[in-house]
Amino acid sequence: MDISELSAKLAQFGQEHLIQFWSELNEDEQKRLFNDLKGIDFGLLAKGFRRAMDNSSNAVKLDHLLQPVPVHLQGSVERCSNEQLTAYEHEGLKQISAGKVGVLLLAGGQGTRLGVSYPKGMYNVGLPSGKTLYQLQAERIRKIEELSEARFGQRGTVPWYIMTSEHTMEPTRKFFAKHGFFGLNERNVVFFEQSVIPCVDVDGKVILEDKFKIATAPDGNGGLYRALGQNGMIDDMDRRGIDMIHVYCVDNILVKMADPVFVGFCLEKNANCGAKVVKKAFPEEPVGVICQVNGVYQVVEYSEISSETANRRNSDGELTFNAGNICNHFFSKEFLKTLILEHEQELIYHIAKKKIPFIDANGVRQNPATPNGIKMEKFVFDVFQFSTNFAVWEVLREEEFSPLKNADGAPKDTPTTSRGDLLNLHKQFALRAGAKLCNSEATNGASNGHAAAGCGQLKAVVEISPLVSYFGEGLTELLGGKELNPASIERDPTTGQPKITPLP
Repeated sequence: MDISELSAKLAQFGQEHLIQFWSELNEDEQKRLFNDLKGIDFGLLAKGFRRAMDNSSNAVKLDHLLQPVPVHLQGSVERCSNEQLTAYEHEGLKQISAGKVGVLLLAGGQGTRLGVSYPKGMYNVGLPSGKTLYQLQAERIRKIEELSEARFGQRGTVPWYIMTSEHTMEPTRKFFAKHGFFGLNERNVVFFEQSVIPCVDVDGKVILEDKFKIATAPDGNGGLYRALGQNGMIDDMDRRGIDMIHVYCVDNILVKMADPVFVGFCLEKNANCGAKVVKKAFPEEPVGVICQVNGVYQVVEYSEISSETANRRNSDGELTFNAGNICNHFFSKEFLKTLILEHEQELIYHIAKKKIPFIDANGVRQNPATPNGIKMEKFVFDVFQFSTNFAVWEVLREEEFSPLKNADGAPKDTPTTSRGDLLNLHKQFALRAGAKLCNSEATNGASNGHAAAGCGQLKAVVEISPLVSYFGEGLTELLGGKELNPASIERDPTTGQPKITPLP
């Protein structure tokens, strides 16, 4: 270890404080710190910090620069004919059958806000089946592969790329192994890790978490593009013959894995980048909206526009800026290749001021009561600006978006709301198939469903395994005309057939 060379390098960038306790460290601690510091490009870090701070300090309201996404680049499940939806689905299933579609999960987050220390995908929201987010998603992949085979006679594999962080990699690997990869072929579940970036103070000086350890944090879900390149994931896609990737966040319990309708829509639009959106729940809902700014596509945060702009409406009464971002995206592989080779370093970090434990000048660990440092991160949607063929597909919130963010007791996005939204969707599947549910309230909004007489006041909880039905298909023969008390509908592991099990 050449400490003098390292000291000179640190002094060049004003970071010499990082080895102020060097003489107090044992040999192992010195080696760890030396290797960590040696791996940091301090010039690139300084450049990234300056650009992030400049971008933050120059932030202004964007109202006068905004334009909605052009109508010809938009589509909507509500406004689309059944014939067109069927055509999109057909094309998507065709691509899945041919092995051209992969899915990519952004799974770097832990369940801290849920009150747990493990990865969020391992969380059980309290479904009758006890299934976790990971299991639900795995079963949806299995089912969509089966549906594509049934349609085209060829079973295409949908590889599952899972981007973890340093904190979630090992727990996630072990969880999948413990559960037999939920019936998927282990070879087709590919884990890779996003990078971390040093945390800094407001002057750009790297924070020491301990005398021998710098404070770091994952580089945000926009670190995806760097991680894809560094970990050889594009090469893996090439070997598998993958042409397009569906990217999503782990916490949406309603996510449709490799959604064939979304895939078909993006292909019909010849899109190299696509985004699913939902209508905003109300004008000033704190959610980013997808729009054009100075002619390029991006997500504009609610804090970046005025109340007047947020409430602006079109002649048909719809909000002008209504495309709520749900972190659910389509990318062509070629677009990803171009991003990695030509644009990744153009992405500007966003700053988040945080309370970061640190070692003070006296070598004492401090736990600040107020934000003292900055975590820098990139967002997955920052790349929209580079798309030459962009498309937006609007879906129904009640069918496709219910994020799990907070512990129960919070007003929204909790285990209770996520569980309720999934079970409500399954009720609608059952009603559309002609089932009669015991709870008349469950039929609200369903044109062809009704409550069974004499069922009492039982709450009609219905959970339908993704292995039985991906988006409500194939249930009429099973449920049509049947009276359902609370039930779980799973695939029998012995016969492979659906099995209705009453719930207590």
